[in-house]
Amino acid sequence: MEAFVARRSPAFLLSSPSSLRSPSSVIRRCRVSFSSFPSLSLPRSRSPHLFHHRTLRPLSFSYGNRNLCMALQSETNPVAGAPITDDELFLRTMISGMEKVYLSRNPTANAILELVRKDDGDHICYDHFAFRTFGVDGYGIDSMAKIFLYFGYKPREELRFRAKKLKALWFAPPDTGYSENGTGVHGPLPRIFISELLVDQLSYQSQEVIRKYIKGHGYEHAALASTLGCLTWEKPSYSDYQLLSRESEYAAWTLVNGYALNHVTISTHRLKSHIRKIDSFNQYIEANGFKLNSEGGILKVSPDGLLLQSSTVADTIPFDFADGVTESAPCSYIEFAERLLLPEYKNILDEEVKEFHRRDGFEVGNADKIFESTSRDQVTRKSA
Repeated sequence: MEAFVARRSPAFLLSSPSSLRSPSSVIRRCRVSFSSFPSLSLPRSRSPHLFHHRTLRPLSFSYGNRNLCMALQSETNPVAGAPITDDELFLRTMISGMEKVYLSRNPTANAILELVRKDDGDHICYDHFAFRTFGVDGYGIDSMAKIFLYFGYKPREELRFRAKKLKALWFAPPDTGYSENGTGVHGPLPRIFISELLVDQLSYQSQEVIRKYIKGHGYEHAALASTLGCLTWEKPSYSDYQLLSRESEYAAWTLVNGYALNHVTISTHRLKSHIRKIDSFNQYIEANGFKLNSEGGILKVSPDGLLLQSSTVADTIPFDFADGVTESAPCSYIEFAERLLLPEYKNILDEEVKEFHRRDGFEVGNADKIFESTSRDQVTRKSA
């Protein structure tokens, strides 16, 4: 692949451990597991288990030539006649892999996407993808951000969540001119939102638990782990998970989910039917039996009134902890966002509206409440 000869290859493709040199052989060795989150930790005697609802077709990885690009080409569905570079093809296929793992573990997200397509047609575009990380020893925002920076994403505002001991940074996608009319992972590239737990602000006991697992250089494989659905550390014990849960549900979630997609977000304003307005969208989702995050109200509104967000509560699945306990743990959820026109563009004709005419970025108050989608209170709350 010429693009990768001219520049340094992405870090997760240059991993030195022998267990990671040939991802295709790793895939062939893995067995499907639906009751545990697999580990892609560095000890070589263990084989990672892919966490997939269905069997993955092995991809052909061959660094420095076109074999990888050709293998990935079959996984994409580009708009007819639209040019796409090798770099963008790789980026989109990586994002597609992350989405596949996310959908295989989160039946609510799958069902809602199918429901929206049934009502609105194939017009779903993603506003952003979100990830959670531990801000310690290289495992924080940078570990996941570097692959997106490599492919042209640009860092934007930092957000702080003092009560939750979190910070976040979002990244704007590159302008590719490709798939403006496409949908899903083949449509406009999503923004990337990455948060990290400020581990050094936690209690000594919680810090000790996190550092027990988060060690070595597993952070170098963040993007690979997210695409394969693997952890980069050892499977945790239930007692450690419980200890973290009491102080930080964010920490407990990240310990068992790792770099997996925390959520994807549908841009409701890009839809075509009546549900393009988020109030109507929320009513439609609830009428079909789905539970929405009620923290701060179903609809989260930014102070300027231009960013409107809502989300489901997280799905839960059985997790086989290292000490032999099997208990349900929250996975991911799906979010919805409507970005309204900026005041200077309020009189523009509908057919002339582009994404840059709309409110960009994120809002601390909204995001703080969206984080609660994985909380015990929301997951166990009965529907209204």
